[in-house]
Amino acid sequence: MARRRSSTSAASAFARAYQRGVSALTKATLRSGKRIATQVQRAAAEQIKPPRGPGDWLSGLAIGPGGARRYHLYRPPGVVVGERLPLLVMLHGCGQTGRDFAASTRMNLIAARERFFVLYPEQDRLVNPQGCWNWYDRRSGKADAEAATLMAAVDQVKVLYPIDRDRVAVAGLSAGAGMAALMATRYPARFKAAAMHSGVAPGAARSSATALSAMRGRQVPPMPVTAVGKAMGAAAVFTTLPPLLVLHGDVDIVVSASNAMSTATVWAAATGARPGIERTVQRGKRHPMRVTEFKREGRTFVTLCEIAGLGHAWSGGAPRLPFSDAAGPNASRLIWGFVTKQFKAIDS
Repeated sequence: MARRRSSTSAASAFARAYQRGVSALTKATLRSGKRIATQVQRAAAEQIKPPRGPGDWLSGLAIGPGGARRYHLYRPPGVVVGERLPLLVMLHGCGQTGRDFAASTRMNLIAARERFFVLYPEQDRLVNPQGCWNWYDRRSGKADAEAATLMAAVDQVKVLYPIDRDRVAVAGLSAGAGMAALMATRYPARFKAAAMHSGVAPGAARSSATALSAMRGRQVPPMPVTAVGKAMGAAAVFTTLPPLLVLHGDVDIVVSASNAMSTATVWAAATGARPGIERTVQRGKRHPMRVTEFKREGRTFVTLCEIAGLGHAWSGGAPRLPFSDAAGPNASRLIWGFVTKQFKAIDS
């Protein structure tokens, strides 16, 4: 009888200990879940929170062949009735959001001063977990569908806001640069200028496997003029493609720096432009850059800027942010300066 009582007592003690353990584990899990939920809420609130500076940070959603994509639109302060301002489309790189890109590039500060809208589309993480634009996946049609969806976002903000339809440009970093080039070649009449920062040469990839090869500089797009239009997906060659600014660091270990010259060469071939003499430019203590202009009949169709000492980062970007190098020449100013020249060429 004593043994039975002892066994019953031990079983009861074990059950109580087990219940206490389960209870403690449940409480710990709930606390952890609350912390994670709080972190997610804070991250979501941070993305909605406007970047520093004057102006408005407007949210939107566009739907197209590639599905739905969120976006933010920066509107400079003091827009008056009847006024129409230029639009710059900014496409972020992998691992970034639209707000991250705005903070890194500080393009909104230039837009506030020079008075233009900035559109920041955002990749859906359910479509690409790393937040990369699918610029390369042309074999399956995903890239073209995504480009069409981004054009739907552009068209939407043109309808909703006072944007000058004749003064629209597109720029991007890394995967965003690849998508910017695809948009400019798929819809060449819709953009008056394009800029690629640290991107893969247009036409160098049509699948994820060839994209990795191209990033390493192993895939070279076709150079003959007759093949250029097909390689890039352009509607035609010579007169249709908008002028292009190419920015790339010469110590980029993510996207080979050889893509910069390949990009400039293939775009120049498509527009019938020829290279001029390379010159070195340096402002203060910032990284120097080698600049080559490709011209046709006196007009610059490609400007190539190869930046010494720059890795895979936005040149001249905000300090202490990912994918941003404050020591480089100011890419945002360079891009807007290039874009402005193309807008003026339209008016002249």
